[in-house]
Formats: sequence, structure tokens, C-alpha cells
Amino acid sequence: MMRGRMKQLRADETGGVLVEATVMLVILFVFVLGSVDFLMAMYQWNAATKAVQQGARIAAVSSPVSSDLSTMTGLTGGVNPGEPMPYYKRVCASGSCSGGTFNSAALNTIVYGRGNTACGNATSFYDAGMCDFFPRILPANVVITYENTGLGYAARPGGPVPTITVTLQNMPFQFYFLGGLMGFANRQIAPIATETGEDLSSSAPTT
Repeated sequence: MMRGRMKQLRADETGGVLVEATVMLVILFVFVLGSVDFLMAMYQWNAATKAVQQGARIAAVSSPVSSDLSTMTGLTGGVNPGEPMPYYKRVCASGSCSGGTFNSAALNTIVYGRGNTACGNATSFYDAGMCDFFPRILPANVVITYENTGLGYAARPGGPVPTITVTLQNMPFQFYFLGGLMGFANRQIAPIATETGEDLSSSAPTT
């Protein structure tokens, strides 16, 4: 009798379509919602890239985050005016710089825009900061590097002309559906860097 019932159960296909449909719906939902998440990830990447470009532009034409660059002449160790500027590099991140004094107001200008103290207050593109392109960016996420790469010269009236690199750090993607699958919640946006080299001032030198 038991064998007969087992054979009957194996031969019974009632509900098979429902099981197949359930499996297919799960796969379909994972595919569709996963695609939406990846599209959102691409949007976040593009927004972060544009924000870094804006940050580099602002950093090049405003006060440096490393304060000693405002007065640096390079006239040390026997260097004469007009000679190549001695090598220097300043990395500013997380409230400190590798040289000079950290200028938090200068970093806020880069992140929030000119004359702003929070995201979304910009009234024009000129006033926009990094977070106007990617609202999740905070000063703690921004790394500013000033490095001498051969631009400018010692005792230059307008000061040094560093190559400026703006990089993002500790910026995870926001996954709304895949966040709990396969560790997607911990995926970081890869460091994005933009370089530029200009005067560290918003106005031309007077001498």
C-alpha cells in the first residue's frame, strides 16, 4: 500500500505549473530589481565623477586647504627667485594635512560651494559645490592633494602652481534591493580622482 501511494504521488502533477511559475517569478524579480539597482549604481558613479571634477575646479581657484601654500615661496636651501620650485606635496583629508595647517573653511567651499554651508543652497552653477552634484558627499569623504609637478617657479608673485588631485574615499554604493545579497551593501565606489593645475586664488595677483 505504501509503495502504491508513493507511485501515485510521483505521478501526480497537480500544482506543478504553480511551482514552476513561482520559481520563474523569483528569478524574474531578482533580474528586474537587480537591473534597477545596477542602473542606480551607474548613476551614483557618474554623479560622483562630476562632483570630483567640480571639486578640482573649485580647489584650483580658491584658497588652499593646506594653508602654508598661500605663502610658500620656495626660497629655501639656496634656491633663488626664478629657479624651479622645490618639490612639495600636501595631502589633506579627515581634518589634517601632511604639511601646513588644515583650512576647514577652504574644504567646505569645495564641498558645499562658494558662500554655502550646506548642500542645495547654490543659486547658480558658479556657487555649486561637490555635494550639489552628489548630495551624499561630506568633507570627510574628500581628499585634496597638492603636488609640485614642475609648474610655477620659486618666488612667483601668485604663489606656487601645484597639480591638484581631488579624490573621494569611503563612499559606498547605495543598493536598494541587492544590499543584502552577496555583500553588495559593502561595495565601495572606487576612488575617483581628477587633476588640475592653476593659481590657488580666485583673483589674479596684484604684483
